[in-house]
Amino acid sequence: MSEVLQIHRDGRLLRIALDRPERRNALNLELCRELVQALEHADHDPAVGAILLSGNGKCFCAGMDLNEIATSDTDAITSVQEQLFTFGSRLRKPVVAAVQNAALAGGTGLVANCHVVIAREDAVFGLTEIRLGLWPFVVFRSVSAAVGERRSIELALTGRVFGAFEAKQMGLVHEVTPGVDERATEVATALANASPTAVASGLTFVQQVRGRDWKTAGEIARRIRNEVFESEDFREGLQAFLDKREAKWPSLLPAR
Repeated sequence: MSEVLQIHRDGRLLRIALDRPERRNALNLELCRELVQALEHADHDPAVGAILLSGNGKCFCAGMDLNEIATSDTDAITSVQEQLFTFGSRLRKPVVAAVQNAALAGGTGLVANCHVVIAREDAVFGLTEIRLGLWPFVVFRSVSAAVGERRSIELALTGRVFGAFEAKQMGLVHEVTPGVDERATEVATALANASPTAVASGLTFVQQVRGRDWKTAGEIARRIRNEVFESEDFREGLQAFLDKREAKWPSLLPAR
């Protein structure tokens, strides 16, 4: 039983909640390690179709645990956070974030790594590390991929805190709603029950073409697309469309 994460299976949906509400879900070494392990395990579990990431208590995640960083091995923390803040570039299962209140510094980094982000109207974000005489080194790449390098530099230099609607405007958040938990669950459940072949192939494609030239990216697209064309899921999806019925994906294993 984890003391820093709450993990629950709901059919093919895996719910992971940061569970340090008394510390505003600040990212200590233990939480970072367990979250990386939980995400990696889910990514390799064929009975998991999608992951819903949230935070227990009043806020999503206030960032790095500053009490721990003052007394701990910074190399160990940096190493595990390098794994944590790059999960969006590795996982082949979609991760949906349900964000309420504060998602600051490392919290913004977690949000930037999620594939779909649903935020409550009171959610706030920011790369606030500059206020501590620091730069958001480990989260900068994922935030930059989400909102662009120039915007990320501005956010890192100013350390300003901004709201959910501005986050949506810049592309960090996809939807703002008062019913964040219900809407995030709806989206994540739909993704969990989509074609596993199509989802995994699509995310693999995105990962493999990042930073490649157009010709190489086109070759990768052609190869993966042809593999999907040959899959049982595509044949079922096409037949279901022609039959005007819901598809029953052959690669979709029932939840254990």
